[in-house]
Amino acid sequence: MKKEYTNGEVTVIWQPEKCSHSALCVKGLPAVFKPKQSPWITLEGTDSNTIIDQIKKCPSGALSFRMNNDSSI
Repeated sequence: MKKEYTNGEVTVIWQPEKCSHSALCVKGLPAVFKPKQSPWITLEGTDSNTIIDQIKKCPSGALSFRMNNDSSI
């Protein structure tokens, strides 16, 4: 299962079965990753580059992203 969240510029893809629950996303960017809310990812919390930087730190690969204007996708 995959869930996708977008702010129009970037789409965050979450694959819950891969998640190791390290909570690096929550600790690193609590304005975006809010596990006690639904949806738990709210991209309006900060800019796209900050979100991408945090996603790159995900140790399990459960979080990934794609740029919405990338025609090579």
